[in-house]
Amino acid sequence: MRKLRHDDIPLLEEILVATGSFTDAEVAIALELLETVLNDPNQQDYEVAVADIGDHVAGYALFGPVPLTEGNYDLYWIAVSPTSQGSGIGRRLMKHVEEQVRQRGGRLLCLETSSQGGYVRTRKFYEQAGYVEESCIRDFYKTGDDRLTYVKRF
Repeated sequence: MRKLRHDDIPLLEEILVATGSFTDAEVAIALELLETVLNDPNQQDYEVAVADIGDHVAGYALFGPVPLTEGNYDLYWIAVSPTSQGSGIGRRLMKHVEEQVRQRGGRLLCLETSSQGGYVRTRKFYEQAGYVEESCIRDFYKTGDDRLTYVKRF
């Protein structure tokens, strides 16, 4: 795992698009957050871990503390290149984030995802990593698309 670099941005955009999991608007937000991490050295809301396989970028995770809480963190984004999926990169990224949260005294790591069928594999990944569905807000994203919040407690 390593920190984000400027030359990672186009590669991470390719990964976000190639997964087919994110809308254009979601990709734009993800890129905006990556730019924030790179261009605002005073920000303390987000941290990025980048995973490489050999000399190419295989995925990344973006996480940070939840403001006004004690020991709560959010995993905002995790994405792995389709060509690297199934190689353990996602698990390595998740473990890295969890280690970072624990080192900072974190007690909860939360993430949210959609209830839509296209996210079945994503939800299974979270559940296999020990995350538990803590809440469901019906029709959150749009009618028929619920927000599911998963939590891991430390």
